[in-house]
Amino acid sequence: MTDSQKTVSFHTLGCRLNFSETGSIASGFASRGYKIVPFEQSSDLVFLNTCTVTDGADSSCRNLIKKAKKHSPDSKVIVSGCYAQMESEKLSQMPEVDLILGNSEKYNVFEHLGEIETKIKIDQTNDFWGAYTTPADFKHTRAFLKIQDGCNYICSFCIIPQARGRSRTISVDQAYKNALELVESGYKEIVLTGVNIGEYEKGGEKLTDLVEKIGSIKQLQRLRLSSVEPNTITDDLLKALKDSGKYLNHFHIPLQSADDEILKSMRRKYTISDYQSVLEKIHKYFPKSAIGADIITGYPGETREQFQKTYKFLENSPITHFHVFPFSSRQGTTAAKLPAHLNNSEKKKRVKLLNQLGDQKIEKYSEQFKNQLTSVLFEQRKGEFWEGHNPEFLKVRIKSNEDLKNKIRPILIESTYSPSKHQMLGKIVLHSQRQ
Repeated sequence: MTDSQKTVSFHTLGCRLNFSETGSIASGFASRGYKIVPFEQSSDLVFLNTCTVTDGADSSCRNLIKKAKKHSPDSKVIVSGCYAQMESEKLSQMPEVDLILGNSEKYNVFEHLGEIETKIKIDQTNDFWGAYTTPADFKHTRAFLKIQDGCNYICSFCIIPQARGRSRTISVDQAYKNALELVESGYKEIVLTGVNIGEYEKGGEKLTDLVEKIGSIKQLQRLRLSSVEPNTITDDLLKALKDSGKYLNHFHIPLQSADDEILKSMRRKYTISDYQSVLEKIHKYFPKSAIGADIITGYPGETREQFQKTYKFLENSPITHFHVFPFSSRQGTTAAKLPAHLNNSEKKKRVKLLNQLGDQKIEKYSEQFKNQLTSVLFEQRKGEFWEGHNPEFLKVRIKSNEDLKNKIRPILIESTYSPSKHQMLGKIVLHSQRQ
């Protein structure tokens, strides 16, 4: 390394898919001689991979751009991803932005570095650009492997199909090669990710085939799926996950609403009865599994009775991890044109009620782990604590002087999950203490 070596920093907003893509792009910079530095550190280039799923995400992107320029006033700021794809003109008005790259063009970033002058490149293609976490993206110990991109669904509230195009996928053989490379690089857990991975299909190959192939990697210790649409979860898929012996007790199944009229207006591909059947099916194969769900409240026309129906369903369901969003009107979507939009005050009330319920449920779910052993993959140190996640995706913190990054340890849980602190507390179990 020399004093003249160029530096680049990264920041990613949004989904696991974005994180997998940032990892691959970071690796491309590293292979070209760039030194990758933390986002908070001054650098020659700042690369931001953005999200546009809600108004809040858009606002976060704009704030992040200003923050990047504050950290690195002399840097060139590159904004890529879904927000760049959908709001390029708005971004071009920000003086902090030097280069705007859409979801396809961000992989061609190296072709544009020599001519950065508020240049906009947002061409959309149907090519599949593979991506996965790399050591260059030094923040992560769980590896995200992109197996699918785009979406053929037309949910009324969602802008992502316009931002990312139609569904396309990696081949099973290529996914296997990427997963093998991740394991050989030292990653112990792989998360298969995409926009709509349940719709995976490539030349007759199904998601089940891909899971079986990656599950056969002997050195792989942990496997997860990112969000999976309920209508795509089959017995064959669940059996393949179970038979792998590596899939963890955690699923993320978007719900959005528990009212059939709202689901129909949203153009979701299931009824609440269908969703309930999926939950029962999951617990047949994974009886102790934690289940996360996205919930949108305040959808146009959602009555208090319909909201209560969703609340009661969640209260009585095995769903443990709530991801609650107020409805966000996205220009260009069908839902944005619907009548009877709720005011922000009412949406906030409903979000608060659902989050309070979610806090109660995850705390109750975690009671089964108190004074029990669990395994934790440790990801990072924060102050005097090391933190990581157990198979059920509950965050666990312990005190230890050992370097635990990317290590799996048996942990005795000493407290139930605290929603306010987002953690359980535990301690490492010595060999002589194990049951």
